[in-house]
Amino acid sequence: MSFDAQSLAAIDELLASAEANGATIAELRRRFPGLSLSRCDASDVADETPFRRFERCDLYLLDGRDHCWKITSDPATATGLVLAANEAQK
Repeated sequence: MSFDAQSLAAIDELLASAEANGATIAELRRRFPGLSLSRCDASDVADETPFRRFERCDLYLLDGRDHCWKITSDPATATGLVLAANEAQK
């Protein structure tokens, strides 16, 4: 699954005030069935640059086309999302 402008706008709208918690993950799964989605601690992605930063969470795009997943900044190659609580939430 790649992310078009409409999908990214819907994700932005949801995450603008959301926390990186189970309710947010559930809502993303409802809106984007079949999407690979994960939540992690900010320290797990400390060496990566978020695709988007929000008040309470950071969004990372995943490229899972190869054997190993990697963080990407390209929505056209993204196959999933990772949410991490940002420093403001801690």
